[in-house]
Amino acid sequence: MTPQDRAKKCADLMYAQDATTQGLKMAIEHVDVGTATMSMDVQPHMLNGHGICHGGYIFTLADSAFAFACNTYNQLTVAQQNQITYVQAGKLGERLIATANETSKTGRSSTYDVVVTGEAGRTVALFHGLSRTIKGHHFPEPADSNGDI
Repeated sequence: MTPQDRAKKCADLMYAQDATTQGLKMAIEHVDVGTATMSMDVQPHMLNGHGICHGGYIFTLADSAFAFACNTYNQLTVAQQNQITYVQAGKLGERLIATANETSKTGRSSTYDVVVTGEAGRTVALFHGLSRTIKGHHFPEPADSNGDI
């Protein structure tokens, strides 16, 4: 199995069980080792009292892209710490795109940067996440000659 095939299989398995991502109609646009791109259309129920996309929905999109990116190695991985900076508002009907990229990986800890963009590629938010692998895998794989997967 290639690393890209592994990343895609992990994403497919996670998405099938992710009620939040499905419920918000997020789509996986791209996934590869250490990276994922997801999209979401801003719907009327996502607007806050100012008539713009509630920050919680933008955070959820960024967090989902982060989750799919850090789970591409077939190791169960969870968020340890995240932060977000809102740059511009998301607008009703706008398709938001979150692109997550691994910036470092050492042992069980990794860091990711996620950029959320809107129309014409304008930056909506910047997200930084720290992940931690936990016990378990998304699916069984045969051991290599060293007994590792």
